[in-house]
Amino acid sequence: MRLYLAVAVLVLACVAYAEAQDKTLQQRLSEFGEQIGEIGRTVAEKAKDGYQSFHNSEFVSNARNWLQEQMEKVKTIGKN
Repeated sequence: MRLYLAVAVLVLACVAYAEAQDKTLQQRLSEFGEQIGEIGRTVAEKAKDGYQSFHNSEFVSNARNWLQEQMEKVKTIGKN
């Protein structure tokens, strides 16, 4: 009889401990929102860095200069 009583008390203690450790739905949703926000900020930072890297690359700079030269040529031809 003592063994059954000890096991029952132990099970109740484990259940009470587990329930005390569970987060409420509101806490879980709040943490989920924070995680999504952090992911969004990380993606935005990476996209911004990638755009800056691309914008400042040698290839883009050369292409931009070439296009400007071609536009100047077209403008000078149009004036004649």
